[in-house]
Amino acid sequence: MNKKNFLGSVCAAFALAAVVSSCGDGKTRSTGWEFSRNMYDPLAYNPDQPNNNFKNNMTAQLPPAGTTPIGFERFEFANTVEDYERAGRELTNPLEATKENLAKGEALFQTYCAVCHGKDGKGDGPITKDRSVEDSRGKRALENFPPPPSYQKSDGNPSSRGGQMSELGAGKIYHTIFYGYNAMGSHASQLSPEERWQVVMYVQELQKK
Repeated sequence: MNKKNFLGSVCAAFALAAVVSSCGDGKTRSTGWEFSRNMYDPLAYNPDQPNNNFKNNMTAQLPPAGTTPIGFERFEFANTVEDYERAGRELTNPLEATKENLAKGEALFQTYCAVCHGKDGKGDGPITKDRSVEDSRGKRALENFPPPPSYQKSDGNPSSRGGQMSELGAGKIYHTIFYGYNAMGSHASQLSPEERWQVVMYVQELQKK
């Protein structure tokens, strides 16, 4: 037997031994030998495992009171009329009024807001109009949402919380985006703080029309 055939036979024997040793014996649930077992059983606890290192025996712990996660920005205003008014007095848009920020604000407005407020902020979004759908069950009308008041100065619509829609300050608009109001839900989870301010910037451009 030459060297080449000998090496081939040895490799085949090792491969066969590896396959056989990894199979169970048909009587137990053993999977046989496992390579690098510590790769399967990490030393760290899983979040849902009991853990005697803590008094409550839980691995997943709540963060200490008053701490702020990395990258999280707190909004120190409550969802009340008083803090809505306070936001109007104290908050100003921290972003520079640039074409880039305004363009991003417009894109975000068209994505998240125009469906109700309309593409020009006139309160004529598609879900405020008569709509219908037709499928295997036939044709039926869809629910209409009440149209929000127009932001545009030329329309002169009042806000339901006082004042004109065209005169709402940056802080009040931001507060409404964060918490929502009436039929409008909160958009705090959809938009980052910077994106909210970009939307505010665009809304204030619509107010000038």
